[in-house]
Amino acid sequence: MGAMQTVTAVAHRGDPYRFRENTIGSLRSALDQGADAVEVDVRLTRDGIPVLLHDETLERLWKLRRPLTALSAEEVRGITGGGVPTLAEALAATGDSRVMVDLCGRVGRRTADRVVDVVRRSGAGDRVYYCAGAEAMLAVRAADPAAEIALTWTTHAPPRPALLDAIRPRWLNYRFSVVDRDLAARVHRDGRLLSVWTPDTHRSMRRLLDLGADSITTNRIGLLHALRSQDAYASGRPAVRRRERPRQPGCPGPPAA
Repeated sequence: MGAMQTVTAVAHRGDPYRFRENTIGSLRSALDQGADAVEVDVRLTRDGIPVLLHDETLERLWKLRRPLTALSAEEVRGITGGGVPTLAEALAATGDSRVMVDLCGRVGRRTADRVVDVVRRSGAGDRVYYCAGAEAMLAVRAADPAAEIALTWTTHAPPRPALLDAIRPRWLNYRFSVVDRDLAARVHRDGRLLSVWTPDTHRSMRRLLDLGADSITTNRIGLLHALRSQDAYASGRPAVRRRERPRQPGCPGPPAA
């Protein structure tokens, strides 16, 4: 069975070439275009509410330099006109689709507990999985022994066995430029799935598919879905079909860096 038919297509911060990243409109647009999952960046407000924001401040997307940790969730809502959703709102807006929660910044047990609690209260535990570096994923594992984890790793050298035993990741999550045939083979040989981020060209996606990547996170979800569908058609297999979702208004903005 070829990689093109089995790869999970993950939309990086939604559909950032069409909508402002990490907004409800961006997430819904990505799912409309065939994403199997959406990746969202999560941080806590001053009052401990998990919201969708990649940066430490609102400056890049919302022209406000104040750090998120200095603002309450209600203040963020007022400043952005509701443009920065809470994690609970994002989970409600994505229906039964998979959500990859990337925990940004320094993540300790308090942050992990708050995020895991929202996921549980939303009834989304069976469709949410978490990604970030080792410190954050150790905190998530402590908060939820059953959590599905994609450990983000940045070097070709593998994680230490003791670290893998402590985190128990289902996925290893690599920047796409690090991945070669030997690394892909090692991840699979060790019984884990290979996740990569964030190739945005036809050539880079094709290379990763040929290497056997199990999941690709991209800013150009429409291109990845088209590649997957083309190969499915060529092989005589049915292409993945998504439910139609109503179009939602959103704020245009720059793609993720």
